[in-house]
Amino acid sequence: MKVSKNHSILLRRSFLLSFLAVLLVFSGELRAQGSGNKYAGEFLAIGVGGRPLGMGGAYVSLVNDVTAGYWNPGALAFVNYPQMSLMHDERFGNLVNYDYGAVAIPFGTSASIGLSIIRLGVDNVPNTQNALVKGLNNTGYFLEPGDRLDYSKITFFNAADWAFFLTYAKHQSEKLSYGVNLKVISRSLDYGSAWGIGFDIGAVYSPMTNFRIGANLQDISTTLLAWNTGTKELITPTAKLGGSYDIPIFSTGRITPAIDFDVRFENRQFASMAHVGPVSVDAHAGLEYGFKNLFAVRLGYNDVKQVTVGAGIKLPKLNIDYSFAKFDGNDQLGNTHRISVMFTLEDEKFKRKGQ
Repeated sequence: MKVSKNHSILLRRSFLLSFLAVLLVFSGELRAQGSGNKYAGEFLAIGVGGRPLGMGGAYVSLVNDVTAGYWNPGALAFVNYPQMSLMHDERFGNLVNYDYGAVAIPFGTSASIGLSIIRLGVDNVPNTQNALVKGLNNTGYFLEPGDRLDYSKITFFNAADWAFFLTYAKHQSEKLSYGVNLKVISRSLDYGSAWGIGFDIGAVYSPMTNFRIGANLQDISTTLLAWNTGTKELITPTAKLGGSYDIPIFSTGRITPAIDFDVRFENRQFASMAHVGPVSVDAHAGLEYGFKNLFAVRLGYNDVKQVTVGAGIKLPKLNIDYSFAKFDGNDQLGNTHRISVMFTLEDEKFKRKGQ
């Protein structure tokens, strides 16, 4: 039996509405269970890739490569060859390590799939809870003269946050692409550990040549982090919205300004650029000059009020990007250097079908 076109459209709309209804119900149940902690997923807001971080994180509409799994799942559909990206970042005098890796593969004529992994960790943290030796006739809880540490009883542990993004994206038309992330989060601190599952939905729309609008609705169902200690935390939804425009410069280059806004609902009154009640808004701004698709220089301003700079070079099948950010007013925190590499299997036999 043939199914009419109108009936097929009706079925797709019904499925979409049902899916959104399930997400809303699931979100309500999670809000009832969790404690609504602010910043529970803050490590996910650091960002990935030397290019976007050099532009202050203004990348939700501009992304067109494997890093779309993080910045905007809808943009992963622009990947026409298999790609892999790696980044390492050390912060606060090499105390905190931040690592990222991702792979993307074009699928069919209009879809792409990808996997991204993020780890933020502080390794070899000393645990002195069982190493304190009280002095003679000293039974107090606080340290007093005569107390000492038995170094043989000091143990070490790692504090680490992990995030895994499984991404699917598809071109709906020449102007519109959309995608979704299934996100698994793992956190550990000494003997405590937590797990959570969340969803992101993203899209990129190009209403005219060289102009793009992007949106990434992160943790749209509200992500519950359940600790083995019984504690529950919530990662509330964040809407990342942005736009970018390519301006040709003669016949050799281009200038690309971009701006993003992060809209949160966590009542961040004292940790945001602007807020109205529980809704807060933070901005990212970036500017890139590219020459003949060979190299680029970048300038940006991010949501924590840092000025960022960066540069990139494109080699055959390999992109190398660097970004720098300075922590103003506190030299002890050190500066942040990020270097990322992206490898593209730019060969005819790996090219997306139909391209």
